[in-house]
Amino acid sequence: MLRRDMAVLPEHIYPRDPWRLVERAYDERFADRAETIFSLGNGYLGVRGIQDEGRPSLGPGTFINGFYETWPMVQPEPVYGLPSVGQTMVNVPDAAPLALYVDDEPFLLSAARIRDYSRVLDMRTGTLVRELVWSTPSGKHVHLRSQRLISWEHRHLLALRYEITLLNHPAPVVVSSLLLNHQDRPQPAPAHGRGLLDPRLGKVFTHRVLNLERHREEGARLLLSYRTSRSRLSLGVGVDHVIDLPYEYRLSSAVEADRSEVVVEADARPGVPLRITKFAAYHTAAESPSEELIERCARTLDHAKRDGFEALLATQQAQVDRFWERADVQVEARRDSGQLQQALRWNLFQVGQATWRAEGTGVPAKGLTGQAYDGHYFWDTEIYLLPFLCYTQPRIVRNLLRFRYAQLPQARARARVLDLEGATYPWRTINGEEASSYYQAATAQFHINGDIAYAIRRYVDVRGDVGFLAEAGAEMLVETARSWADLGFLGEDGRFHIHGVTGPDEYTTVVNDNTYTNLVAQLNMQYAASVVESLRKDRPQDYVTLVDRTHLRESEVETWRSAADAMAVPYDVERGVHPQDDVFLSRQRWDLASTPAENFPLLLHYHPLVIYRYQIIKQADVVLAMFLLGDQFTAEQRKRNYDYYEPLTTGDSSLSASVHAIMAAETGEEEAALDYFRYALMIDLADVAGDVSDGVHIACAASTWMTLAYGFAGMQDFHGKLSFDPRLPTGWTRLSLPLRFHDRQLRVDLTHEGETYSLVEGEPVELTIRGRRHVLAPGCPVVIPTTAHRVGTAAS
Repeated sequence: MLRRDMAVLPEHIYPRDPWRLVERAYDERFADRAETIFSLGNGYLGVRGIQDEGRPSLGPGTFINGFYETWPMVQPEPVYGLPSVGQTMVNVPDAAPLALYVDDEPFLLSAARIRDYSRVLDMRTGTLVRELVWSTPSGKHVHLRSQRLISWEHRHLLALRYEITLLNHPAPVVVSSLLLNHQDRPQPAPAHGRGLLDPRLGKVFTHRVLNLERHREEGARLLLSYRTSRSRLSLGVGVDHVIDLPYEYRLSSAVEADRSEVVVEADARPGVPLRITKFAAYHTAAESPSEELIERCARTLDHAKRDGFEALLATQQAQVDRFWERADVQVEARRDSGQLQQALRWNLFQVGQATWRAEGTGVPAKGLTGQAYDGHYFWDTEIYLLPFLCYTQPRIVRNLLRFRYAQLPQARARARVLDLEGATYPWRTINGEEASSYYQAATAQFHINGDIAYAIRRYVDVRGDVGFLAEAGAEMLVETARSWADLGFLGEDGRFHIHGVTGPDEYTTVVNDNTYTNLVAQLNMQYAASVVESLRKDRPQDYVTLVDRTHLRESEVETWRSAADAMAVPYDVERGVHPQDDVFLSRQRWDLASTPAENFPLLLHYHPLVIYRYQIIKQADVVLAMFLLGDQFTAEQRKRNYDYYEPLTTGDSSLSASVHAIMAAETGEEEAALDYFRYALMIDLADVAGDVSDGVHIACAASTWMTLAYGFAGMQDFHGKLSFDPRLPTGWTRLSLPLRFHDRQLRVDLTHEGETYSLVEGEPVELTIRGRRHVLAPGCPVVIPTTAHRVGTAAS
């Protein structure tokens, strides 16, 4: 169900451009949205898209993946096993701002007389460029140009170049290069006005978070180290400057805990640019002393200054080129002003910015564009990000799965708290410990174990990386399978039941035999048994290591197989649908048509016990199961399930739209598929959910690729075999999709005249296209004309 109108950015301010997001004028109506959509990041470090001078700003933010503060999570009533410590990503000191004064007049974009303004997020180069002319009150015309990047090559580095040129008269110019600790400074109320009532927003700390431990001033270089108050994590920040001016200037500096600066003063001459290149380095650690982090920052700055800004631009271009070589999906439509391609590239670029250097961490729900959801990692990564990354950047997938493996000890400990064997991964976390006390819609979502197992299988199937199973994957599979075997039980009906769980739909909690949960548990146990037996047969030494690490008993494998074979999967014969759980269909249906638009999302306007009494769905549940495990359903079942559950789904989660788009495309509902796809594609750029100021919906951004690949290109990848049954929308003229599969590079090109499947790189590979097997070989594409296959509404 789609409810909300799309507040599309006005084209006269934000023109269509296939590779750039362009802002032609500053407009405070869109300022909060712009701070999110012009963000930069590399997966380790992220900076929101504030203006260069740091003002005006509604939500400034600089974030480091995995750098967090803890806080006491006080429960209203003590209950065993609920988390007692919360985790929240810290807003680290912001090195981006450079305050400008000409004739002692401050440049403030919101109040200044501006002409020739443009700000451009260039998705081909990975840079943010702003250019404008400012007319001061005294009649001076000042040309400003800036260029900013967060390096995809050097993960600890932010760099920016700021250039001031007086066009008509000389004037004294002052630039204050700032380092601001926003975390511990009073901030304005959120622009959306939701305040503390929205549980999706990040924690507001009442204690000081960042404590300055050491600092050094070395001319134009500042080096500072901090330690968080409760998590006791260390942070090093360093800034340095290269000042390019052919005449004399004055330099001074000052360091304080919350505001440090390097000040450049000059008597500027017309036509002679004053150029300041600013480098900022960030390093974090759990154990390292302050002085070591300062030295690390110093080395990063030394390398940056030695190589120079132009070299950084070149390496940035090379890295971003690598991303687009495998990620650039091209779409053409008959009646499109260019918005479709622009929005698609923006969404995929956000995934690149959130993951490229996410090494030793997960991916926060908002990436590094905001503190919403406290910077926590969810199942979003495994189910929504990894499909895109598996087929474009499998290196990143391996890193993310290895991060889950690194947190296996905490998952084992969590299972003990829940009185279970094996390992139970937390619903939301940064450090591996459960960070949500609302267990009904958090810890009870045991399906995260199955989601991780599913992601392991998909990665191995797509990349063919059996070595990962021996290194880490098998151990995770064993421990999660143990947890399922202990959580469920064999009932009197001879079926294996799992009770007291919450599926993906968070509007229906703590139920028995949730269909999605049971299916991913079944997969988890089947795959764990298969992998153990494969290691025992083909890699005996790795099997011995696995047994030593997990104390695996031979009888366990048969237990998993038996439980999986007997798994209870609810099915209602009369309706011909799979009930979401064993009582879902007996509940009263929520009257969505009569629910006021302002009452969405429901979780902000109704008590949970009201919501739990009804057939009402926050996000795809059974429908998601059909997408992930479509081979477990007949085509008729998929159609009936989709028709039943789609009208009950509110869309209060951004995770539903693409899944519904895929299933709508599969069942022949082209118009619905396109509507859902546009909803997902524009959720941030058109502020569909009204919360874009909180940060980018990273999982939704990645899921747009899923719709194109699995929905419109008709791709399926069950059991490691690729097949295609395209459904190119009637109004589209072309869809071109690159894919990385088993170290081969493929490309799928679809038009209404025909389909072309090419092997760009690698050894021959077998595909199934519209039910027939084909072998792709180098230089020998498979070309299928339109007349060679069926023609219908969804495939015309």
